[in-house]
Amino acid sequence: MGGLRSSNSQLDVLDVAPSQLVPHTLKTVKGKRAAARSMVGEPFEHDAPAIQEHENEPAEVVIVCEPEGTSLMMGGLHPRASLYERPVNLDSAKAAHSEFRRVMREHGVKVLTVRDIMKYGVHDHMGARVELEELATKALKYQIAEGFCLEDLSDEDRYYVTKEYMREVLEHMSIAQLIDTILINPTVHISPSYRDTGLHATYTFKPLSNLVYTRDQQITTCKGIVMGRLRSEQRQLEVELMRFCHNKLGLPVVGEIEAPGFLEGGDYFSAGRDLAMVGIGLRSNFEACRQLMEKDLLGTRRLAIVRDEYEQHQDRMHLDCVFSILGDDCCLMLDEMMGEESATRRLVDEWTRTPDGGYELTRQGVEFSEYMRSEGYHIIPIKAADQLLYGCNVLNLGNSKVLSVHAATARQIVRDPHFKGEVQVVNFTPITSMYGAVHCSSQVVRRIPRRYLEDSDATHHGATTENGSVRGGNAFPGDALPSSPPMRPTAGGSQSGGSTAAIDILAAGRRNGSAHGATSAAEALGISRMSGSLRGSSLAKDALSRQFAE
Repeated sequence: MGGLRSSNSQLDVLDVAPSQLVPHTLKTVKGKRAAARSMVGEPFEHDAPAIQEHENEPAEVVIVCEPEGTSLMMGGLHPRASLYERPVNLDSAKAAHSEFRRVMREHGVKVLTVRDIMKYGVHDHMGARVELEELATKALKYQIAEGFCLEDLSDEDRYYVTKEYMREVLEHMSIAQLIDTILINPTVHISPSYRDTGLHATYTFKPLSNLVYTRDQQITTCKGIVMGRLRSEQRQLEVELMRFCHNKLGLPVVGEIEAPGFLEGGDYFSAGRDLAMVGIGLRSNFEACRQLMEKDLLGTRRLAIVRDEYEQHQDRMHLDCVFSILGDDCCLMLDEMMGEESATRRLVDEWTRTPDGGYELTRQGVEFSEYMRSEGYHIIPIKAADQLLYGCNVLNLGNSKVLSVHAATARQIVRDPHFKGEVQVVNFTPITSMYGAVHCSSQVVRRIPRRYLEDSDATHHGATTENGSVRGGNAFPGDALPSSPPMRPTAGGSQSGGSTAAIDILAAGRRNGSAHGATSAAEALGISRMSGSLRGSSLAKDALSRQFAE
């Protein structure tokens, strides 16, 4: 990328971005544009490239935002006014977030940062550069200072408050300057100086100091990405920036919540193609749920609306503050809100899809823990003191591989006989000071639906063709390599090396210019990763050997 050293996030962006980077904001502009090439394969052929059907399916692509730069520094100047819980040490926060990203990548997740998405292609392709400048024009504002009017400026100086001058300024900025401008949302207040300089400037800013929590600006459903609408006015600009990132990655936005609806991502959970859940109360509201159903943005048969009517406290502002899905039949929940007699109980209204495509209310006022048990879930109850330390705010990377920020809660989860997975604790205290943990700090925009894995596994149990390619459908076409957490030693001490071997073979296929062999290796690699065995590696090796022999 223009001779600059690539970060892990930049490499992951290359692995997710579309094969041709066409500036979204310039689609109506005629003329030639530069197209940036990506090194990744196309997303799933079966569905939208952004999809999340169940919290327990393998996470493949996650978008995060590092806690760094001027916008976070400004937020730290007055934590309370920036919606933070307590003062922030940015160096410690950066280190903690870096470790969080490392752990996710260790589990096979492609982790993209907002800054690297914004930078992608800008150095080498004018189309991407102009698109970033266009976004900066929405962030940067020039206006006449209070107490003055345009006529107070000389004819010559009036040019310096125009959009034309602003564009000239932005065209000369470095990439880092443009990104900082977008993240701090500056307004330059211009007044006459009555000196030889002609003009005087003062500055105000609306920094995106909460963007580290990339969960809230949108939700990812069975249908794709739906842009939310945030309660806090100072956070509304985050929604447009995240929309920019999704468009640049080629992840289609299938809809958005409009006024008077409010929807924040921390209130949403996917529980399969049959059920989605949305918490309403302090942040999200029923109007947003109504729009999700009327606009057919969920892709599920049922919607469970979890009502917080009796508490609405900042410490439990979102559903993910008090609840999370740990597996197909296991979840955790704040204990003090469980039961019909609880003063802070949540109540569930269930809406079910009708034959005409609408939704109708089919259950009403069901206590939340009773509802989850009726859905077949075992509940691990979390004490109030542990909830305040973000014990409930965990991130399921799929197949019950869970990241937690609270050791006591992690121990409680793994000791429960109903939990069949793994929990890894990450030090996230410097980030929780800003009022959120690992679930808040991640937007999973692509999970591998289990039905794809089942289809692919059935396909690859079949015979191979004469040239070594697998006969049947292709669940993961081309170079699209589904990622899942790496296999770890089992109780018997065995460990799979299939994925590593298949990756090496795939690389060899690309070097030798064999598109067919590379595709077959990619298919086999998908099976190797999913099955945790050497079988996929063998399929890939056989496929490429036959291809090269020809």
